[in-house]
Amino acid sequence: MCLGAMCLLGATALNAAPFEDNLGQRTLACTGCHGPQGRSGPDAYYPRLAGKPAGYLYNQLINMQEGRRQYALMQGLLAPLQPAYLHAIADYFSALDIPYPPPPPPKAAPEVLARGAQLAQRGEAQSQIPACVQCHGSALTGTQPSVPGLLGLPRDYLNAQLGAWKNGLRKAQAPDCMAAIAQKLSDADVHALSSWLAAQALPAKTKPAEHPPPLATGASAIRCGSVPW
Repeated sequence: MCLGAMCLLGATALNAAPFEDNLGQRTLACTGCHGPQGRSGPDAYYPRLAGKPAGYLYNQLINMQEGRRQYALMQGLLAPLQPAYLHAIADYFSALDIPYPPPPPPKAAPEVLARGAQLAQRGEAQSQIPACVQCHGSALTGTQPSVPGLLGLPRDYLNAQLGAWKNGLRKAQAPDCMAAIAQKLSDADVHALSSWLAAQALPAKTKPAEHPPPLATGASAIRCGSVPW
């Protein structure tokens, strides 16, 4: 015979789904913050994992583990994990094909959005700021194997990451191309870029492109460091 809460706990245990030893179960430690199936967390600081290039996800896991990105909770979770297991986690989330929600309406002024569109699509030659599409793909959905998409991310998250690149809180393997690019952006440029990107709807095909687009006339190739994939 049982009483009250003890009966409830016993019934819950009996009715619980059986544990399955697979990555879907084991990555519940990730989706607790990053949202079910890695859709994104409840606020702007837990980004989407689903569908991002596996090489990019693996890079970020290694960067967190080795201290190039700073977040104590993530570093603690990743500290005991071996590269092969990090590969498996990256592959798992990369393979998920989860619909994106529609973007929120933009709050920035039209001239701010126009500046963001210019930086994303054409860059600014006189300031040596390359267009985002040069690496992140013509549709800005990323390129295989290691460049993430920029659409479907909250404005506050984009602001935070560009700011972290600018002030050195976020780093990557050398040559750290994003740090060099972000340091050329003014605070107004960061605001314009994040506002425009966050307002863009995803194209019908949301998967990363297999290859970056051809270099635009006058553009120079960009070398970025990454962990071998």
